Amino acid sequence: MPKILIIEDDTAFCQMLQKFLIKNGFAVSTSYSIKEAEEQLSTSSFDVILSDVRLPKGNGVTLLPQVKKESPHTQVILMTGYAEVRTAVNAIKNGAFDYISKPFTPDEIVTVINNALNTKTTNQQSKVEKPATKAAQNTQTSFLVGESERSKKLQQYVQLVAPTNMSVLLTGESGTGKEVTANAIHKASNRSDQPFVAVDCGAIPKEIATSEFFGHVKGSFTGAIEDKVGHFEAANGGTLFLDEVGNLSYEHQVQLLRAIQERKIKRVGSTKEIHLDLRIIAATNENLLEAIDDGAFREDLYHRLNEFSIEVPSLRERKEDILLFANYFLDRANTELGKDVFDFSEETKQILLDYPWPGNLREMKNVIKRAVLFTQGETVLSDSLSNEVVQGVNGRQEQSFSKSEFEKERIMEALKKTNFNKSKAAKLLQITRKTLYNKINQYQLEV
Repeated sequence: MPKILIIEDDTAFCQMLQKFLIKNGFAVSTSYSIKEAEEQLSTSSFDVILSDVRLPKGNGVTLLPQVKKESPHTQVILMTGYAEVRTAVNAIKNGAFDYISKPFTPDEIVTVINNALNTKTTNQQSKVEKPATKAAQNTQTSFLVGESERSKKLQQYVQLVAPTNMSVLLTGESGTGKEVTANAIHKASNRSDQPFVAVDCGAIPKEIATSEFFGHVKGSFTGAIEDKVGHFEAANGGTLFLDEVGNLSYEHQVQLLRAIQERKIKRVGSTKEIHLDLRIIAATNENLLEAIDDGAFREDLYHRLNEFSIEVPSLRERKEDILLFANYFLDRANTELGKDVFDFSEETKQILLDYPWPGNLREMKNVIKRAVLFTQGETVLSDSLSNEVVQGVNGRQEQSFSKSEFEKERIMEALKKTNFNKSKAAKLLQITRKTLYNKINQYQLEV
């Protein structure tokens, strides 16, 4: 019988909830203050803790570190009459499983508790059954779990936010694995048996974006020769992943915001409303706050998408994982190419460790696959690597020093001329805003 601890200073509500949960097959204890709860936690273990956020002389969030330290398998659910996104985000980032807003129905609280218990069981099984492989895979996904602190933090955030319905904004450089991270969140969520629809916002022509997102009916415009299901409708019940959301035009940002707010859409040319029940995960390699300052991105849409943010680190920021990921891609390349390459030579390993990986995991995948293709024996030698990678380690940066310095000077000069307005600076340099952001990150410019 699952053991529940309720921490609630409203005595009548606490006792009512206790009776209801006992009738539903739970063993329930109660505490009316933080101090009482700490005493119970020191002598007893619980499967789930239901805690009010606001309590006398403290709050439920401050209790989280103690719970996670003394009983890491215990799931914490916060009950709040102050249903603020910031409170929920802070609670989840500090280790809470989920939160539920008062007033809630009996069915809602039982569902949240059962979800917490199911996740607890799954996590324990994963720890017991986890194979001792160089590159671990998350359940049902190809989401890589590295050994670096940045990778562990990334995985922790995925596990924290996945069981909720919060919108997630993924940030990070191109090629870091934002779509894989989004898919991992979906697979670990309660929507895992529903569709995961990925959309590259930068690849959709502006003229047909409305139809692509919301669908259309036959005859609604020239070329609409049959009914079309849009991305929102295709993802209904599951997760819609909006990659490079910063590339959307202002007009389509408005349409996207309306769909998210109202939770309903209409196909182009139709008057029939389609109600939505889906989760939104968005990704960008731009600084959207700066895009907001530049007038290129809507602030209200940003806050809708950014209920919970996760930064996906670059490969340079998790060097401890480079050989883990290289072995993972080696296994994949063997499968795809029908090869039996088992390892990298010591020289090759050192090159992989020293290379800066500007294209991150996407680049590594391609580099390893090419190397496996050119390898004749069982070990990848350095001459199987592309010249770009080898030169990148053996002095390419030094050879291009003057060019890099010139480019940095041009960028800084353009930024100063435009009073550090990124959109205007990009136009002055005759490059896209996205490219400018990449260059700023590449050269680690302080702007």
